[in-house]
Amino acid sequence: MATSPQSPRPSDPAEVEALHRLILASLDDDQAVETISIPLAGKSSIADFMVIASGRSTRQVASMAMKLAEKIKAEFGRSVRIEGLPTADWVLIDANDVIVHLFRPEVRSFYNLERMWAFGDAPTPPASPADRNL
Repeated sequence: MATSPQSPRPSDPAEVEALHRLILASLDDDQAVETISIPLAGKSSIADFMVIASGRSTRQVASMAMKLAEKIKAEFGRSVRIEGLPTADWVLIDANDVIVHLFRPEVRSFYNLERMWAFGDAPTPPASPADRNL
């Protein structure tokens, strides 16, 4: 299920950071596994962050994607594009400033996006929910 395209990327860094935090919190709430965030600002024009996470099953991956789309729509008033939802082996969520890849573990290890996009830097695991509130 792909939703309609969204408006151009906002230039407000505070909004980008709020979107990034919402995505990480939503994935944490939905018990995503091995969530990492790769900063892309200044390295790529496609987004400011790429978030990669795994679900334990196709059902969990699809559920995480749908909940994330709903939360972004409710909080920011914009739709996201979702690709791969019917099979839910690899779901891509384009939230404009943050690109989210949700995988089943086997598919994630096969494609190994972390290695491709790390630019020689180690991907950054997100802070725990308690650390984000500090």
